[in-house]
Amino acid sequence: MAFSSKARRAWRGPSERAMTEPSSDATPDTQTSAAQTPSGDRQPDVDALLGILDLEQLEINLFRGRSGSPGGGRVFGGQVIAQALVAARRTVDPARVVHSLHGYFLLGGDPSIPIVYDVDRIRDGRSFATRRVVAIQHGRAIFFMSASFQVVEDGLTHQAKMPHVPTPEELPPDEVWRERLLKRFPAAALRDWMALRPLEVKPIFLDGSYATSSPDAKASLWLRARGRLPDDLPTHQAVLAYASDLSLLQAALVPHGRSVFDADLQCASLDHALWLHQPFRADEWLLYSQESPMATGARGFCRGQLFTRDGVLVASSAQEGLMRPVEPRGR
Repeated sequence: MAFSSKARRAWRGPSERAMTEPSSDATPDTQTSAAQTPSGDRQPDVDALLGILDLEQLEINLFRGRSGSPGGGRVFGGQVIAQALVAARRTVDPARVVHSLHGYFLLGGDPSIPIVYDVDRIRDGRSFATRRVVAIQHGRAIFFMSASFQVVEDGLTHQAKMPHVPTPEELPPDEVWRERLLKRFPAAALRDWMALRPLEVKPIFLDGSYATSSPDAKASLWLRARGRLPDDLPTHQAVLAYASDLSLLQAALVPHGRSVFDADLQCASLDHALWLHQPFRADEWLLYSQESPMATGARGFCRGQLFTRDGVLVASSAQEGLMRPVEPRGR
């Protein structure tokens, strides 16, 4: 995994060691980032997310996490991914950096009770470490994930170009998009990621992909944490893992003029993969470019790329999600 000089300059941690040798504990430290405070700063929501990612250790390889909004519905998939990554990170040599994770959602998470994360230390090699994490509720697995960590190495490098899109400053405030979304889909207010607002999101289209119909199965949005994050790289990676599940499946619904909030569709993430290529800050703007090459069998396949605003490709994602037609409730 090669770290480009551009990406190194983009990382403004207190030292080079903070980037390449992060603490194995993803708990936020006392140092905060030098990133500019986002407009509409909601630091309490960001701190709440960091608290959710601060897992309690029950025993060796065994951790417990709580949910963001224990009101109803099911746990946001991005939360489970991020917490599983934090659990795996806690068992790995600090000199190794996560570069990929692959997970499957098995059951909807219950937000009213904690989630237990059981980590299996599959292998610790000279360059790579592999972990398997099972998330458990009510005595059953609701999610499992494999993650790979690598010592920092130099090597050949190339990357795709960032799409040409409006800058975040050229787009309306986050609140405008949320208000329009909630007006059209009132049920969206029940989602964890809408109730807890640690992320500032600016879709390229004012209504967002949730209200857009286009023959191209594509969607793009800018996102960042709505407040300062600590300077350790694992925290930024965990926040990005949380954000990477946001709206990705929607790209498969764009060409059909449909939304994950439609009452006659059952939508859910089935699996999720994330590759982390370069260091980055999740409290600075990232462009999440999304597309869906295929939908069939009540499933949509989606891919995403995350770029810094100066064009560095820092992460890629892939997901298959359920988009099953159903009879709306109450009919």
